[in-house]
Amino acid sequence: MASPSGPETPSPNIYIPPEWSEAADCIAYDSVTWPPPIALVCGAKNCGKSTFSRHLLNIFLRRYKKVGYLDTDVGQPEFSPPGFVSLTVIDEATPGNYLTIPHLKTPERCLFFGDVSSKTNPTTYLNSIFSLYDYYKKEYCLSDQSDRPTKTGLPLVVNTPGWVKGVGYDLLVDMLKYIAPTHVVKINISAKSKNLPSGAFWLDEDHDAMLNLIEINSARQDSFNRSVLVQKDARLLRDVRILAYFRQCFSSSLNITTIKELANALASQPPYEVPISSIKIRHLHCQVPGAESFYSLNATIVGLAVSSGGSKDLPWCVGLGIVRGIDTFKGLLYVITPVPRGTLEKVNLFLQGAGLHITLHVCKCSLNKLSSFTVAWVSNDILYSH
Repeated sequence: MASPSGPETPSPNIYIPPEWSEAADCIAYDSVTWPPPIALVCGAKNCGKSTFSRHLLNIFLRRYKKVGYLDTDVGQPEFSPPGFVSLTVIDEATPGNYLTIPHLKTPERCLFFGDVSSKTNPTTYLNSIFSLYDYYKKEYCLSDQSDRPTKTGLPLVVNTPGWVKGVGYDLLVDMLKYIAPTHVVKINISAKSKNLPSGAFWLDEDHDAMLNLIEINSARQDSFNRSVLVQKDARLLRDVRILAYFRQCFSSSLNITTIKELANALASQPPYEVPISSIKIRHLHCQVPGAESFYSLNATIVGLAVSSGGSKDLPWCVGLGIVRGIDTFKGLLYVITPVPRGTLEKVNLFLQGAGLHITLHVCKCSLNKLSSFTVAWVSNDILYSH
């Protein structure tokens, strides 16, 4: 069995309490080495789930070459824009200053839920998580060590949202029962009424499964006895992540440091020209009259997906796009996206959600400039999706 290799040295702004370090080491260096652990982290809002999950991921990377990260928090995801559930395979340590610099990564698989809260459609939300977990099991879970020559076991960190009351509690219980993690980390805060029930609350009384339940307290104070709980502005953080995502449309050498600069850059970005006839549209969580189906996409963020089945399938999503304009006379959509062209050629479905919005400045800038410059641009950037 491997042993811990000393304390982590995270971002100077992040304090990892000794209790957290002990919990992470206990999971990563468990005496049971096969199969690799599946650790689910849960707790109320603002208890530090994302910070602990990221710390655990970094500890795992000392022992394993790669680690899976199943993010079920559609409102505050770790490595993707809001509105997604995703499975990302990480092979390098993640910095801790996520509050100021989003660390977006390309997921192994992701599904576009289309809203920042699972309240919109709890059933679809759960089915999306189950679909990703099934993919993880198929690709990375081994029945025994004899399978090692063909597959590599992958430890998994499951990050969950902070909605743990009412329907949110029921969703978490269903998630725990389906995933059946080897380790469950429950983070408690000082307001006891907001915490999850004590013990293995998701299991029946007569369960006989092996259970590793670790309960820790939120990081209320740092080594200087200062409060480290940050009341995050959820909407602001979502805007930052969406803008950081579309910042990827441009070279990192381009000096874009403000929302206004990014808005102007997006407005000057040559859009892809997408034949309406090559794309299907699915409206998530809402009903749109057929005659208004395409018009409803204008100036919205859409999920770019690859559908292989009927209307009830959960299509893999390859990223986000901004629909800058629609020309029904020519039968064209104009779309801005950082998704590579080779990947875009597979896209045959646009998913319109209900909870993702472009900031007003970006939307206004893009639409104001579109009418003057589209014709000159799109002739050189054409995307045919079949």
